[in-house]
Amino acid sequence: MSGLERARFWRTPALPGVDLLKARYVTHRFPPHAHDSYAIAMVLSGVEEFAYRGTVHRAGPGSLSTLNPEEAHDGYAGVPGGWSYRVLYPSVEFVSGIAAELMAGHGTPCFPETVTYHRPTVELLRAAHDAAEGGDDLASSTLARTAFAALLSRYASRRPASAPHPREGDPAVRRAREILHERLVDPPTIEDLARAVDARPFTLIRAFKAATGLPPHAYLNTLRIIRARRLLQSGTPPAQVAGDVGFTDQAHLSRHFTRTVGVPPAAYQRAGTYKTGA
Repeated sequence: MSGLERARFWRTPALPGVDLLKARYVTHRFPPHAHDSYAIAMVLSGVEEFAYRGTVHRAGPGSLSTLNPEEAHDGYAGVPGGWSYRVLYPSVEFVSGIAAELMAGHGTPCFPETVTYHRPTVELLRAAHDAAEGGDDLASSTLARTAFAALLSRYASRRPASAPHPREGDPAVRRAREILHERLVDPPTIEDLARAVDARPFTLIRAFKAATGLPPHAYLNTLRIIRARRLLQSGTPPAQVAGDVGFTDQAHLSRHFTRTVGVPPAAYQRAGTYKTGA
């Protein structure tokens, strides 16, 4: 990360299930990856570009980007000076709990639109983020729920509970994903994976990327980072986390973690003490 870049990652007990990020990036590039949470980003200055759902999006000042869980995306500067933004990563459980009070029916909330501009909603989310950074538990918890209620009411729809997830359509891809989940530390080669699901290697790679947005190796790294975040939150030392999720050593973990999350593992772990990270 260059000297012009800075990032702070933290959590607060007032918002269980929500990670928060405040950052400025210039040369940093997020690789294609996915989260097990939503990602709600407000660009304050500059422009971020990111590929998502087959389209390259540009998010400028005053924009609101809403990304759904488990959907692949990347991120990089859209102008030479980079971009600064604030991001909330609410868990599916957190968002679903608010949606249950607002939206009829069953199913997981999803956001069909990606980059929008609606000043009142952005201001609500920004106020919640500011209050969380300042340690005002009552204000942050109240404002965050009010902001997410406004966000859901304006932009969200529901994916019916009975509707199959796009990743569940191809049996070979579904089984390949299961194998990667089971063999996080000792993954197979693409040839072995293809044999295990009765497919040809290139055919599997193409079908896997079409279903998940990521090739198998990038999907595996996403799984490892998600697992690493949970272990770091539980207090597991980074050196142990590296081995537990399948990275060769702590430096290997740090390189992939920093590229994907935007802060090093140690800074992310310090966020678990409910103080700002690095």
